[in-house]
Amino acid sequence: MARAIEAIERDMAAMEESVKAIASELHTAYTSYLKCLGQSVQQQLISATYNICTQGYPESFLQLSFSQRQQVQKALRRLVKQTQEQLLSHLEVAPQEEGGEGEEREEGEEGEELFTQHSTLNTQHSANKPEELMQWQKQLEGAIAQTLETLSQKTNRLLQQAGILPNNISTSILEVAKNEISTEAIDNSPNLLNLLVENNNPPELSESTMLQIVALNLRVSDIEFNDPRVMSERNQIRPLLSRLNTIGREYQKKQRERVIVEAEAAWRRSWDEE
Repeated sequence: MARAIEAIERDMAAMEESVKAIASELHTAYTSYLKCLGQSVQQQLISATYNICTQGYPESFLQLSFSQRQQVQKALRRLVKQTQEQLLSHLEVAPQEEGGEGEEREEGEEGEELFTQHSTLNTQHSANKPEELMQWQKQLEGAIAQTLETLSQKTNRLLQQAGILPNNISTSILEVAKNEISTEAIDNSPNLLNLLVENNNPPELSESTMLQIVALNLRVSDIEFNDPRVMSERNQIRPLLSRLNTIGREYQKKQRERVIVEAEAAWRRSWDEE
């Protein structure tokens, strides 16, 4: 029995070495991916906000002074730069579950806070079991999606504060509608919400009216679909995850085998002692 357990543990140790190698490759692949994603976020956010300002709400945009337009554009560039830095920071520390400890916030010049959440798993140092690396990767993808969602929220608030987006539309309404992307987006532009919401009129008016809203909604899938470079970087990650999943299944089998062998040995010991 001891030899059987030793053989199983040797197999598991070899798998753990393979996981360490995959962790290093994933770190490299995600570094390249997130740099490219950050560049694409800048391009696609500017394109989407351009469409909001020039096609969604051109009258509101034209009411701004030249200086006010510059301030909006400067704030957008600042948000993008902060987001690009934050995306790369997720490589070293993946996010905890929402509301966990370790939350940090960074103040932007526009007086709003940037969302970051951290935990302690570092792929280059502590991920040697398949489930650890799988969890890190899952948390990393969640952090990426959350970062883009937060950037969308902050951009929409910025446009509201500037008087471009309607002020009477709450963030909660945009949140509820964020997955309802219209197939008739303005000028076929991705990353935009295009929806109708009920506009509550004053009490003296008996009927409510419908108000069309166009707002930003950045999503990883849309960004990848509309940028072949980002999709190419994503395709470098997929085979690594496939290898990891294969090793993970084999590792679980070995864990099961070891438990069975140990249980059989325990049975024999207790049986022989009677």
